[in-house]
Amino acid sequence: MTNTMNRRTFSKTIAAGVGAAAVAPLAGQDKKLQIGCTTLIWRCTPRQSENLEPAVKDMAGLGFHRFETFAAVLADWDKQGKMQPLLDQYKIPLVSVYASRNLIDPSVRKEQLQELIGWAKVLKKYGGNFFVLAPNGTDRAKFNYKEHRQNIIESLNEYAMAITDLGLGTGLHQHTGTTIETRDEVYDVMENVNTKHLKFAPDIGQIQKGGADAAQVVKDFLPITVQMHIKDWNGGPHYLEYCPLGQGKVDIKAILEMVEKTNPQGNYMFEIDFSDNQPHNAHDTARISRDYLASLGYKFKA
Repeated sequence: MTNTMNRRTFSKTIAAGVGAAAVAPLAGQDKKLQIGCTTLIWRCTPRQSENLEPAVKDMAGLGFHRFETFAAVLADWDKQGKMQPLLDQYKIPLVSVYASRNLIDPSVRKEQLQELIGWAKVLKKYGGNFFVLAPNGTDRAKFNYKEHRQNIIESLNEYAMAITDLGLGTGLHQHTGTTIETRDEVYDVMENVNTKHLKFAPDIGQIQKGGADAAQVVKDFLPITVQMHIKDWNGGPHYLEYCPLGQGKVDIKAILEMVEKTNPQGNYMFEIDFSDNQPHNAHDTARISRDYLASLGYKFKA
């Protein structure tokens, strides 16, 4: 039987105490979240996988507790036999990887699934526990969500089940410019997929950029929000309209307080996109955001 979470289910869960507790002030309490970082700001992408080492070095030096990279980057370093030495050198654990999958073309689903399973096995090899599952990109001006809705839900269910069968967690990571972008699309998908396998792993900056209130969306899906990209957005000229944490429109403090109460053991990763002529290099951009998180009471390694 498909296990879905509809709005009535969420309302009952929150009414039972989860939501009320989640928004309660945390003043005077020790913060439990151990915040990690993704490698994106270091331009560590599948096309530039060589940037993984400077990213890992900086993240470890800045005291982040864990890190995430692209699944294809991990696979490349594993193939070269360089991944374990990197982890041994910098002593920061890899816990998650990110990849997008085609959700709308059933003719490629089998091929996409096999590649996904291969990446998930490599993640597990290095002690990781979560696969961030993003939709494929699309031309939003021509895209009709309703025409592809059934394939999107079926694809996500199949991909998620394959990952959880390996003993890993996974969640939907909505994204601007993809087949799941708007608030209504996110709600429709998450209320109809099998949430026994597919949890919610949002990018809160992408939610805000997409026109929704990120804090409200997270609140509505708190029971299944187990992973997150902590990103801020101000619509500015740098970082693809994103910005260091605390400088934008996302209510970072409220969101972190919510997940602090509901699932403090989840994977929460600072992230920001890179751009040409950005005002700070990767290290300093990450440091500014780390310092903002520290000002909220979150601790980092010495």
